[in-house]
Amino acid sequence: MTPFFRIRSAGQSDADRAVATVVAAFVADPAVRWMYPSANQYLDHFPDFVRAFGGEAFECGTADCLDNFRGVALWLPPNVQPDDAAVVEVLQRSVEEERLAEMFSLFELMGEFHPHQPHWYLPLIGVDPSVQERGSGSALLGHALERCDRDGLPAYLEATSPRNVSLYERFGFQPRGVIQTQTSPPIISMLREPNPPANRHAANTQRVVQGNRRYSPEIGTLKNPSRLASTLTTLR
Repeated sequence: MTPFFRIRSAGQSDADRAVATVVAAFVADPAVRWMYPSANQYLDHFPDFVRAFGGEAFECGTADCLDNFRGVALWLPPNVQPDDAAVVEVLQRSVEEERLAEMFSLFELMGEFHPHQPHWYLPLIGVDPSVQERGSGSALLGHALERCDRDGLPAYLEATSPRNVSLYERFGFQPRGVIQTQTSPPIISMLREPNPPANRHAANTQRVVQGNRRYSPEIGTLKNPSRLASTLTTLR
């Protein structure tokens, strides 16, 4: 029997529960645990990083979540970027001093790989470990990619765990390169071009979308995606 997934947009009032799901999902992520290797570091600081890096999705109405916050995807629409100042502040106060310069270098590389054309960006997606491997992540991805196709825009993400690359490839993402510094684990830059209308397939799961969508598909000029990288460069 095909599972039923109810997906709605999460607002600021939902942020605490949504962030908690992302924190639970990333507890064994190689890149994140390279950033925060000790458990207390991770639990103390990663929630703040999630809010800084993907929190704009709550403001835009583009934070997708499953019932009971079993899964969360924080999507940033075109013209919206992570909160640069907040990301820098979190890194400066939470990353070990001997790793901070390399962390800045990693974010510089991430900025260089970002597409320059208008696109949807997925900084963070996570499923509660207690319900993983049941299609929740696929449901979240499929729901958002239908939106990308309607807008006729590409989708971009960084795969921080190698085991997720094949999942993203099944949804049409293609690797663009490897982002890696001297001691960091590899992060795979991935881009998905929109499907033309004639090639779009019906979703293979049922979804009900609730909540107010504050995102407008009218696209203006894309802000410089390397602005965060430029900020980090000045701090080195």
